[in-house]
Amino acid sequence: MEFLDVVRRRKTTNGPFLPDRVSEEHQRLLMEVAGRAPSQLNSQPWRFVIVDDPNTIETIATISGDSMTEAMSNGTFFERYKPYFRFSASEMAERRDGMLFDKLPAALRPFTTQVFTKRGQKLMNAMRVPQKLGEENRKLVAGSPLLIGVMLDRSEYRPGELSSFYSVFSMGAAMENVWLTTVELGMGIQFVSFPMEVPGMWAKIENLLEVPDSLELMAVYRLGYVPTEQRRPAIDWTSHERKLPSQYVFRGTCKTPQTGWDTPVSHG
Repeated sequence: MEFLDVVRRRKTTNGPFLPDRVSEEHQRLLMEVAGRAPSQLNSQPWRFVIVDDPNTIETIATISGDSMTEAMSNGTFFERYKPYFRFSASEMAERRDGMLFDKLPAALRPFTTQVFTKRGQKLMNAMRVPQKLGEENRKLVAGSPLLIGVMLDRSEYRPGELSSFYSVFSMGAAMENVWLTTVELGMGIQFVSFPMEVPGMWAKIENLLEVPDSLELMAVYRLGYVPTEQRRPAIDWTSHERKLPSQYVFRGTCKTPQTGWDTPVSHG
């Protein structure tokens, strides 16, 4: 597969994975490509933990689902991300950003414009929408055959100092290598983000994974193989071109290539 084709096919997987265990060969490959990322003075500040134990994955899934339920029940999630919520495919296509919130119960759909009001929040809580969404999130994470936690070495990651920027930048490069490689392997990947939305929940995962004091747990991702029919097909870019929204094109001496953006994906 050509490199640019991999970049163009990269996406976040919001749906379930196949139950197949991720092979040790592929696990080693993912760690190899992460380690080949650039870092300041070759400091390689990242550390990874691979989780394939079903019981541990189930526990993290429960923490994630409970986090989603709490964040949506108390309104903090909606308040924080309301500029990015989209309620229809046409709105997503027009805005080309944000997250599609398409799992409202049928009874609530006529009131989507009121979702972010106090009345809407009370109505959703009364209909147990946060609990239903939290359970869906739990099942999604629990059904993942592999989780990867990425940590930074605190001797390099020192918030407030330049080394902190270098460390985060390097970690991003390492995870981008992993993300791109999942395309080649017929896998999907998604950030497990909800435990970071609720105070105290991230600490539960840190304790579960026994993260040492010398490391900072920065992110957890779920991975797995995706069905063949769900894998993004290659695009003939010689005959098909998606335009960048005009606000992303710089009209100075440097111009962003007119290649197009990845399809927006939902939070989670």
